Amino acid sequence: MPSHLVRALSERAQLPVVDETNIDAFLAPTEGEAENTVLFFTGDPAQRPEADDVAVVLPEILQAFRGRLRGAVVKRGSEDKLKARFSVMVMPSLVVTRRDQPVGVLGKIRDWSEYVEMISAWLSPDAPVIVPSGGPKVEITHAGKEIVR
Repeated sequence: MPSHLVRALSERAQLPVVDETNIDAFLAPTEGEAENTVLFFTGDPAQRPEADDVAVVLPEILQAFRGRLRGAVVKRGSEDKLKARFSVMVMPSLVVTRRDQPVGVLGKIRDWSEYVEMISAWLSPDAPVIVPSGGPKVEITHAGKEIVR
């Protein structure tokens, strides 16, 4: 369940909530819509209180890039299923995409100038997409069980 602030953001800014069943439809722009999106991966609000800070900044980002960027909140129960696809390593994170391809990830809360600089660069039509690594980052063996992260 998202925090009260994240829920209020979603409602006030009229941001759709996406999951593994509807994210591809959201990422495909309709005529006249921006092809770039920003996806908000909040994480567990009890463990990730920074999500509320990012929730305050996100509407400002969407305002600053109005007409060039659409936003959505990733449903809490779908974050684990979608984070590898969008190269999310920490939460909260904002993922900027071009259609269905991630072009950048900003984890945790950042300085406003970082948001503006990085997102501006990622909105460039020639910005490279993020290529998934294809394998586990770390393998940990604990009590005879292998955990891959």
